[in-house]
Amino acid sequence: MSINYPIMLQLAGKKVVVIGGGRVAERKVRGLLGTEARVAVISPEATGEIQTLAQEGKIVWEKKFFSAEDLKGAALIFAATDDKDINRLVKSSAEKHQLVTIADDPDRSDFHLPAHIQRGRLSIAVSTGGASPTLAKNLKAQLDQQFDERYEEYLEFLFKARQWILQDVEDPALKRKLLSVIVSEDLLNSQNRSEDFRRLYEELKP
Repeated sequence: MSINYPIMLQLAGKKVVVIGGGRVAERKVRGLLGTEARVAVISPEATGEIQTLAQEGKIVWEKKFFSAEDLKGAALIFAATDDKDINRLVKSSAEKHQLVTIADDPDRSDFHLPAHIQRGRLSIAVSTGGASPTLAKNLKAQLDQQFDERYEEYLEFLFKARQWILQDVEDPALKRKLLSVIVSEDLLNSQNRSEDFRRLYEELKP
């Protein structure tokens, strides 16, 4: 049995094509919002949300039936219609280097989307490799409670603190200590992380 290779993709500026305009396609489009990908939906009909997103300029909706030309230049392709023959045609029309996921045929897909939690810079993905989407959903619900909204601001603090430590702290030993101590329950729950970090720095520096 082969295993999937987990990866986080930077899609900013890249073309992503979603074939289909129904609820499944809508979910795929919704998940792509915020990535800064150039999202194109190909379908003669579309849900109200897809139409609204197109009107707002957040995506492009091409009101047409699928043709192989629609895949030109696409980095990722979502075959998300309710017609198995069209979905398979999308897959067969893609170039070898293009990655395709088929909504109703995970075995023929090049990738699949895991259950996903986003807290600012924190991204947590859960996959059971197709064994049990229900278990993935349950695990996501547990993680959603464990990693609550506090983590969004905390990750921003960690990012800025790490940048400062790497750039401005010259002592290698102090640098290692600071990078270690900023990852703590105390700072996660702190009401004033900047002040607590400054105090830690003063306590640790030679």
